[in-house]
Amino acid sequence: MHLLQAGVDLTVIALWLGHESPVTTHGYIEADLTMKERALAAIAPPETRGTRYRPTDALLAFLQAL
Repeated sequence: MHLLQAGVDLTVIALWLGHESPVTTHGYIEADLTMKERALAAIAPPETRGTRYRPTDALLAFLQAL
């Protein structure tokens, strides 16, 4: 975990540990809260405009008839 947190690539860690595949190494890795916060900070929220859904009168009448 310390190597991963220091920015060492998972494939390099797998080689150092003698694992045949990074998939094997991945089983031992658990992301801590700091890593999760960094990952979330690195992504940008989608640029969508918040609009409120307005159902049509026909849909409201249909739902009321149920």
